[in-house]
Amino acid sequence: MIKLIVGNKGSGKTKMLINMVNDAVKTSKGNVVCIEKGNTLTFDVSHKARLVDIDSYAISGFDAFYGFLSGLLAGNYDITEVFVDATFKVGGRDYEAFAKMVDKLTGILGERGTTITFTVSCDKSELPERIHQYII
Repeated sequence: MIKLIVGNKGSGKTKMLINMVNDAVKTSKGNVVCIEKGNTLTFDVSHKARLVDIDSYAISGFDAFYGFLSGLLAGNYDITEVFVDATFKVGGRDYEAFAKMVDKLTGILGERGTTITFTVSCDKSELPERIHQYII
């Protein structure tokens, strides 16, 4: 399942994501992963979540981002939740490329039971209509 936390800069997306991560580690029967750009969430996210600084992997563009996420999921079948902060800082501001990545991720998540939640810094109207269904 895909979830999108959408809003312009300063609308509280990261705070909402932090709360979701910390709630997930309390209830998850598997592993919780939080992907960030830089080391900004170190003291906000529970130590029980796996915190990944995506800058360490030189990921840029949504094709590389998709490869990173699919490799992460392939390497650990116990991941139940993945949270991604600053999505457009990693992949760029190509809304259509982001929508294509969401489409591909939906395909591999299938029956797996893993949820990936992205923070998306833009207005809902800027995103392709086909991914509006994932906005929470």
